[in-house]
Amino acid sequence: MPEPGEPTAPDEPWTYTLSIPTDPRAVTICRRALRLILALHELPQLTEAAELAATELVANAVRHTKGPAAIRLRWSDPTLRIGVWDTDPKPPIPAPRIDTTLNPALESGRGLTLVEGCSDNWGWYALGTATQPPDGNGKFVWCELARAA
Repeated sequence: MPEPGEPTAPDEPWTYTLSIPTDPRAVTICRRALRLILALHELPQLTEAAELAATELVANAVRHTKGPAAIRLRWSDPTLRIGVWDTDPKPPIPAPRIDTTLNPALESGRGLTLVEGCSDNWGWYALGTATQPPDGNGKFVWCELARAA
């Protein structure tokens, strides 16, 4: 096991969870924390796609819910799973596919489409009991990114 402050090997599993307040600044904080975590775990090749996916998932949680939220990063070689919990039990609904060349200035409604495009897999599940993490209510939206071999 590495000493505190030393990076772990990229193949060792790890998990981080960060509570997110209902504050638009949380999106930037999560993105910067994610970048630092991936750098310290020697996974810079995942940074760009992971930042995009995490930004969209956290932004949706902050924008569409009134309660607390959390982001969880879980690495199990060769896959990074990014998950965001929020208190809204309604399923996430991807926007209909659009041609961004028709309206490149579109600023909203593409979040889950971007997550789908930059990740290897994504999904969600409802949380309905107090025994499920983090707080037992709402939903957990996740995506996975695989490290290139």
